[in-house]
Amino acid sequence: MPNIQSFNAQRARSYLFRLPLFTRVMIVVMVAFGLVGLQTAWDVRQWGSLIPDELGITTMYRVNTFPLIHLNLIHAIFNILALAPLLERFETEFGTLTSLALFFGPLTTIPAVVYVLFEKFVLKGNVAIMGASLWVFLLLGMEGVRTYKTNPYLVIGTHHVPTWTTPLFMVLVVEALIPGTSFLGHLCGVGTGYLFGLGYLKFLAPPEWILREIESRLNLLGRLPRYVSVDQKTYGRFGVLPTNASSSSNATPMSIIGSSQRLGP
Repeated sequence: MPNIQSFNAQRARSYLFRLPLFTRVMIVVMVAFGLVGLQTAWDVRQWGSLIPDELGITTMYRVNTFPLIHLNLIHAIFNILALAPLLERFETEFGTLTSLALFFGPLTTIPAVVYVLFEKFVLKGNVAIMGASLWVFLLLGMEGVRTYKTNPYLVIGTHHVPTWTTPLFMVLVVEALIPGTSFLGHLCGVGTGYLFGLGYLKFLAPPEWILREIESRLNLLGRLPRYVSVDQKTYGRFGVLPTNASSSSNATPMSIIGSSQRLGP
């Protein structure tokens, strides 16, 4: 009989092999940056973190690189564990090309710009941030809005707590329990997730006819393993959730959350 360790290893391997393409690539890139960060010849954290005073025309790449870079491998592993199930569900729902366009476009740029403006001009600081926890809280914000549409309140004793507040509660818990996290960065992620979940940012997603044209011309579905086509999506776009019980039972649990690390000014 296989022991528990081998059984869990088999389940973990099976889960990793089932991950869609964009999610898998993001995990590989984060691990790769984590390994690069072990050497001292090139400071990858200084190069790719979001530092308000360092942001300019030639360094705008930082608004897209900072979620991929972590303080150390432990930081990266915890964020990957938190991100993988959430990003997998997003990609399965919206497709691989849409995920690529949104996460290296408005879903990262908007919270990054808001953070820089607030940190630099309101708080008068220069605190750098890095880590995929902004994506984690952004996706949690989307899930909070979706949950609220189907289950508006969480009943605790005689109190009815709106379910959309769950991500905000998680931000507070992380801030209290994990030192050095970016409270402002996490709030920017949750706020952007709320806007996307409510449908205010759906106009920023690329049109489906363009995605179909790209997929057809490049034969992406045939060439790329685990690629999620526009026509393979599970639930449809922009928050259209399944209504039957069997689909709801397949929802990804959100039991693990990550943390973003703050660098000194």
